[in-house]
Amino acid sequence: MNLLLIRLIIFAVLFWAGLKLYRMYREWKLEQDAPRRVEDAQMVRCAYCRVHLPEADAVRRDQLWFCSDDHHARFLEEQTPS
Repeated sequence: MNLLLIRLIIFAVLFWAGLKLYRMYREWKLEQDAPRRVEDAQMVRCAYCRVHLPEADAVRRDQLWFCSDDHHARFLEEQTPS
């Protein structure tokens, strides 16, 4: 009877340790597969509409940042003296 109880305790401990390791692996895997968070990216502001967006999504022209080529064109139109 004592041997059966010891085997049951060993099995329970191994099962608990395996479950814990699996959960740790799953969390690690989710962190590795997750896309880069927007908060980690450098944010820039569009010179035309003043909207903040990640640098990777922005368009840089003449040392200014724009959210699109259309806003760059509009910015140039407004800067041109009439």
